[in-house]
Amino acid sequence: MTDPCYSVIVSLEDHNSRLNKEAIILAQAEFGNDELFQGFRLALDPMITFGLKQIPEKKDADGPGLDWDSFIFIIDGFINRSVTGNAARDTVVELMNRATKAQWNQWYRRILIKDLRCGVSEKTVNKVVEKKWPDYAVPVFSCQLAHDSANHESKVTGRKLIEVKLDGVRVLTIVYPDGRVDQFSRNGKEFANFPHIKEQFAKVASGLAVPYVFDGEVMSSSFQDLMKQVHRKDNVNAGDAILYLFDIIPLEDFQKGVWNMKQSERTAILQNWFDNEQTNLPSVRVLEQEEVDLGTEEGNKVFKQINQDAIDGGYEGIMIKDINAPYECKRSHAWLKLKPFIEVSLNVVAVEEGTGKNIGKLGALVCEGVDDQKKIVVNVGSGFTDEHRDDYWINKNKLLGMVTEVRADAITQNQDGTYSLRFPRFKGFRGFAIGEKL
Repeated sequence: MTDPCYSVIVSLEDHNSRLNKEAIILAQAEFGNDELFQGFRLALDPMITFGLKQIPEKKDADGPGLDWDSFIFIIDGFINRSVTGNAARDTVVELMNRATKAQWNQWYRRILIKDLRCGVSEKTVNKVVEKKWPDYAVPVFSCQLAHDSANHESKVTGRKLIEVKLDGVRVLTIVYPDGRVDQFSRNGKEFANFPHIKEQFAKVASGLAVPYVFDGEVMSSSFQDLMKQVHRKDNVNAGDAILYLFDIIPLEDFQKGVWNMKQSERTAILQNWFDNEQTNLPSVRVLEQEEVDLGTEEGNKVFKQINQDAIDGGYEGIMIKDINAPYECKRSHAWLKLKPFIEVSLNVVAVEEGTGKNIGKLGALVCEGVDDQKKIVVNVGSGFTDEHRDDYWINKNKLLGMVTEVRADAITQNQDGTYSLRFPRFKGFRGFAIGEKL
């Protein structure tokens, strides 16, 4: 007999051990607890959104109880946006009143806020179920990512599309023909702080035959100012943000993980669409690209000039894209990044106090991680402002596990087989929670 889902969530909360959590999930899979895994899917699949702003906790007496079939039937209106605004708010209250306090606070509400609050992610669930119970697996959100060209020089040849590499936040915008628009980070975190861009896409949505994913980068006045706005719930000020698009893929193919349309053809489709709709998209641009043949002397001359112009213009470098390659939702050699320096994302494992004038302040972040199959261990002690050093030292315990972007001249090898960085400099944190990279 399966356990009530709210009691399973409480049990998962009570066990900090990863192995214990996996054992609890395994037991429920063996029992065939379909409701639990449907709830996992609703809460953990980032592509499922409800469009709700406030979901209150239940504080009064128990309701008569809300069965699962009734719950999922009603919330379908949130998912497809047939129930919005005041009607959605009233429906949430009705659901809450019907549910028992345990049902609502420990299960149904957590699904609707898309946070189970029990230390379980889609990776945790999938590790347990994907081989024996694939129907219980949760789809993992992913998009195409680039390799560092410094590690794959043999692939920097032939006909390529070249574009500047922007220093912003990756945003995947999903536009449905009915006017619904959702935006996500590269790892599936929903964005709600670029409403002006979403409104512009909604105006042109009816021109699409099927839902599309528009892949791009949001730029603002500065990277750090932009990061402050990305997940802010109050006092949002992201009106100057511009979305630069560089790819397009039908949602159906994005969910499959690949679209076999060539890069050059996708670029043409995106540009043609934008040319027809740009008057309604004042906060959207298409990133310019130039085709070069790196197998010729003239092509290499143009390539070097583009790279130099990008550096002189203050960009991070350039992107090199294979004109014949498909869009694949994974890190692909079809996209290569070339920078005058390298940047790696590492986890903060310790925080060291400074010396001299920095006593009682941050001295360095001790960072570890794997980049291109190399384990990197490095102390990052430069790139911080005085304000950073004061604030980060006061909040040092909150920094452990955070993902930080570190800029350096090169990767160097240590005698123990690990790797370090030459002249590492702190650039910024990539998210607002432990392990989060935006």
